[in-house]
Amino acid sequence: MELWSEVRRCVLTGELSKRQACQKFKLHWDTLQKILQHVEPLGYRKRKEREKPILGPFVTLIHEILEADKKAPPKQRHTAKRILERLRDEHGYCGGRTVVQEEVRRWRQRSAEVFMPLAHPPGEAQVDFGSATVVYRGQQRKVAMFIMSLPFSDAVFCQIFPRECTETFQEGHRRAFEFFGAVPKRITYDNTKIAVAKVIQKRGGAFTREFLRLESHYLFEHHFCLVRRPTEKGHVEGLVGYSRRNFLVPVPHLDDFELYNEGLADDCRRELNRHVRGKKETKAELLKEDVRAMRPLPSHPFEARRVEPCQANSLSLVRFDRNDYSVPTAHAHHAVTAVGGIERVRFVVQDQMVAEHLRDWDKENVHYDPVHYLALLERKPG
Repeated sequence: MELWSEVRRCVLTGELSKRQACQKFKLHWDTLQKILQHVEPLGYRKRKEREKPILGPFVTLIHEILEADKKAPPKQRHTAKRILERLRDEHGYCGGRTVVQEEVRRWRQRSAEVFMPLAHPPGEAQVDFGSATVVYRGQQRKVAMFIMSLPFSDAVFCQIFPRECTETFQEGHRRAFEFFGAVPKRITYDNTKIAVAKVIQKRGGAFTREFLRLESHYLFEHHFCLVRRPTEKGHVEGLVGYSRRNFLVPVPHLDDFELYNEGLADDCRRELNRHVRGKKETKAELLKEDVRAMRPLPSHPFEARRVEPCQANSLSLVRFDRNDYSVPTAHAHHAVTAVGGIERVRFVVQDQMVAEHLRDWDKENVHYDPVHYLALLERKPG
């Protein structure tokens, strides 16, 4: 670059003629003309693609294998190593490994999906579940992380539950709405079975009764991503990992989910003091604009629960969510409706509650209430 600059200065200022410059700097006439036409060196420019005498006949085959992989399960697609093995074993390829790897890399680079940057208006939300590991009462177990995010303000709300199911899905929404102080106008989901009973035309479809009850109570509009397109709610997808790394590291030790969730809510409040990249306002200031675009909270509370028809057996036990609970012996061998909430399970017969127990989130446990068997003991004291 130093020589290039010096040649241009000498010739273009009239200090040297072109012929003198060629003699002084030992340049070819065509090279001098190129220097004078351009302010800086143009760099190397390849006029045509290099020939591939060994790999060339197999390039089309490599592309066909990679194209067919798009329809295969993600965990059973060809690696560059596997393609090399097939080329050698099935087609007589005798070349090296690196050229095959480079061709696979080039094809994947050209075929990589490109996304449009999205602008999110105030008043919209995205919801997703993730998973994390905790030590609960001395035992390590996986828990479900409920995440609701507001893309406009970048606000996030996180709670953990023993499992991802209808009642935790509903309870997560209820707590998130109360945390933000309003209800988003539109919420984006993936096609979770909790909300979608049957996918129709790759987006949403026939919705579950309990999801429609939640939507009817809070009056928000739903939006479901295309099947296998979680990038349509990329904001919350990123915040699942962010929340796990920032709120659940080191691995939490807890004895009570509700007490720990109160701490998570405090973490989410402190998160509002941060600034969003590219914006002068804090998340808390942007959240105010988000809330102004949302709907007010309903005047009456929402009950998060799952309703299942059950049958009491000869021991006057009803099985709900893999655990057995007792009911009065008068209802043995009869149909019973179980109403499972986050903390308690109720059993109803003809609109009358006949039993209530603390909810057990483990499995294969039996819960008795001695009062339920008093009438039977009067008849069978032995």
